Amino acid sequence: MSDEPQQPNQGVADHQPPAAPETRGEAESGTESRTESGTRSEAENEARGETATATGSATLSRTANATGSAAVNEPPGRTANATPNQRANLTANETPNRTPNATGSAPLSQTAHATANEAGIAAADEAGGGKAGRPRRTGWRRALPTWRMVLGGFLTAMLLVIGAFLLGYSMVKIPPANAMAVKQANVYLYADGSEIARDGEINRENVTLSQVSKDAQHAVLAAEDRDFYTESAVDPKAMLRAGWNTALGKGKQSGSTITQQYVKNYYLGQEQTVTRKVKEFFISIKLDRSQSKDEILQGYLNTSYFGRNAYGIQAAAQAYYGVKAKDLDPARAAYLAALVNAPSEFDVVAHPENKSVALARWNYVLDGMVKKGWLPASQRAGIKFPMPRDATAPTGMSGQRGYIVRAVKDYLATNKILEESQLEAGGYQITTTLQKRNQDALVKAVDDQVMNKLDRKNRKVDNYVRAGAASIDPKTGELVAMYGGIDYVKQYTNNATRRDFQVGSTFKPFVFTSAVQNGSATQDGRPITPNTYYDGTNKRPVQGWGGSYAPENEDQRSYGNITVREATDKSVNSVYAQMAADVGSEKVKDTAVALGLPADTKDLTGTPSIALGVATASVVDMADAYATVANHGKHAQYTMIKKITKDGADTIELPKRTESQAVSREAADTTTSILRSVVQNGTATAAQAAGRPAAGKTGTAEEDQAAWFAGYTPELATVVSVMGQDPDTAHHKSLYEAMGLPRVNGGGPPAQIWAQYTGDALKDTPVTDFDLQLQPGADQIQPPPSEPGDNPGDGGTDDGSTPGADTGGQDQGQDPGQDPGQNQGQGDGGTGDTNGGDPTTGGAGGGTPPGDPTGGESGDVGGTQPGGPGGVPGGAGGTTPGGGAGPSGDGGANTGLQGVFSGRTSP
Repeated sequence: MSDEPQQPNQGVADHQPPAAPETRGEAESGTESRTESGTRSEAENEARGETATATGSATLSRTANATGSAAVNEPPGRTANATPNQRANLTANETPNRTPNATGSAPLSQTAHATANEAGIAAADEAGGGKAGRPRRTGWRRALPTWRMVLGGFLTAMLLVIGAFLLGYSMVKIPPANAMAVKQANVYLYADGSEIARDGEINRENVTLSQVSKDAQHAVLAAEDRDFYTESAVDPKAMLRAGWNTALGKGKQSGSTITQQYVKNYYLGQEQTVTRKVKEFFISIKLDRSQSKDEILQGYLNTSYFGRNAYGIQAAAQAYYGVKAKDLDPARAAYLAALVNAPSEFDVVAHPENKSVALARWNYVLDGMVKKGWLPASQRAGIKFPMPRDATAPTGMSGQRGYIVRAVKDYLATNKILEESQLEAGGYQITTTLQKRNQDALVKAVDDQVMNKLDRKNRKVDNYVRAGAASIDPKTGELVAMYGGIDYVKQYTNNATRRDFQVGSTFKPFVFTSAVQNGSATQDGRPITPNTYYDGTNKRPVQGWGGSYAPENEDQRSYGNITVREATDKSVNSVYAQMAADVGSEKVKDTAVALGLPADTKDLTGTPSIALGVATASVVDMADAYATVANHGKHAQYTMIKKITKDGADTIELPKRTESQAVSREAADTTTSILRSVVQNGTATAAQAAGRPAAGKTGTAEEDQAAWFAGYTPELATVVSVMGQDPDTAHHKSLYEAMGLPRVNGGGPPAQIWAQYTGDALKDTPVTDFDLQLQPGADQIQPPPSEPGDNPGDGGTDDGSTPGADTGGQDQGQDPGQDPGQNQGQGDGGTGDTNGGDPTTGGAGGGTPPGDPTGGESGDVGGTQPGGPGGVPGGAGGTTPGGGAGPSGDGGANTGLQGVFSGRTSP
């Protein structure tokens, strides 16, 4: 009976004791029931405690449950009736709870029992992760990884990296050296498929490290890897930095150690691929473990490319200084070390325009040697740059062949078609745009007009003479002929592509083109056309410009009011400097760049002096620009490559040629009209010998160090320059007395070369004339800004002249055989003036002093009487008393005036 009420709540009995028994029998019965219930509760709690952890929580739970379950309200007599074992258990486990229960404090036993169970449960929860005691994260914090997740991710990544490294290290093997001995040659062809040259011979002589001077070793280390002997085979930081800079568009950056560069040179190749970089990484690590640092440095010095087809430090020392590697001193060693970074660009003989950049790299190497303690600072202070000698090329590169090959390589690299390192692998067949007929004609013209006239033994100045020329088809933009120098084996520098001589007055047409293109006007608002008058006074200050500039005319000559056409004929500096200011010097620069000059051309600055040709563009650059004018203002960068194949099969993709209208047709064609006058009446009459309609401009560099002629027909645009350079020091030299001439000017040998070449190259082809569309008002006569009588140099007579008529400067009434005593004055190498000019002489071309109404004497070129209409826009003079127009541009004075007018030139 006492057990029945407990059956439904047996589980609860572990926590809530029953009511106190009324009789001893019921107490005993309750005792048994409680004993069984306590036993079951103890087992259940024990099981719960055991599932927690092994931290002692199970013991605590069992003790608590046993105590709580056994602590039932026993009557005082239970102990006496119990067996000895029961009495012992009761005494040890139950007595503490019996006293309170016996006194009627049943809730205390219940509380103790519950507290013990909660302690066991809490201990179990703590052992299982403590989730019950930690508040859950809410909101944005739930998206953040826990420290356990971060730590786990980091450890996982580390394991993956280590695993990948071990896998790569085990898979990548050190390969055999690449087969340099079986490299193929590159073949260069004319447009018709005939061969120009072959290259690809390997110039290398391996040496041991003991055969390389310590200065050379230290110089290379200072340039490429200063910590080589103390660092590991790879530099991850440098590689990451290089990759980052490349990704940011800062150009290809090298993050390689010397070991990595050696692996690339000796075992792999020059291709820029991820696969190659991965192989390079692991091979470098393995190589660093199998070879000493000295062995690696030795291999690197023997495999590096130094330019001039020199592989290795020994070949480089011979190619640049004619010494062995063991004899290299700090100065020369530093220059060779600088070349490793950019072999072609830093060759100051082949590219004198890059000398400042090469010097900066040379200084960087020397400073690095001082910083590392390899060179005393006192010795460093006294070191001067050691100019390398001219290159000695293989005989296969003799004549023009070497210049052409060098120009092709530079063109391919500049236009990002092929790097020179790729070409060095060999196997390329390169078809150029050069026409063999034109090439042969150009070489013959230079030889006939210049080289065969030199007397190097008896005239020292003749040893300074060099020549460069380039010819472009205006319609296609193809370079069809190029003259680089007398012989690539003897003179290494390509005179057609070098950019260190001023272009002189050949730049002036670009000023006029810009004026028409921009619709410019003079300071007083008159539109600039071929017939616009300017003040040609010598040293006239340029107006409308923020600075102070008063250029001199050649021979301090003043011209007074003079038309643009005539000022172009006579190359008047004061007129064109003012015109540049009227147009805007920056606009002139922009026009020159649009026509074809490189934007980074040295001294191509936005000031009025730009008009005088202080810029140092190359012959090819100028030919490209003049070809644009000849092509009615349409420009596409010149090309010299038709096709490239690799190993006879794979075709290398070439940049697509795009043509644009650089300037308006009117601007280009009106420029052509005034340049035709230069050939017909001005300083370039020698170009008439081509027998073709021609336009062009002469030019002379400062101190007569170079003479230019830039001209074109509708079929060819060709630029020729004769330059002066000391063969030993490479310094620019004046050409006075060269070839026995008082002065070498653009209208002399350069124009003569142009005429012979053009005539021969176009022989047996139809003669075509220029198809010109001129600017509005280009053919209209403009009155001078003031009365001619107020302007010096307008002297002469008006007998027989037609006011404003353009006679074209042609002699209509004079016997072709002129006074044998007539002076052939040099005007940019051309002939003299036609009318006007100096107020005391009437001009270098004759005429009469101002105010003399009688006109020039027979044989003199007439001017016009003060007060008359002046010379015609074409540059023609007035007429002689016999009514015939004086021959324009011959500088013609009779014997009585020969001493007065001799030797006049224009820039």
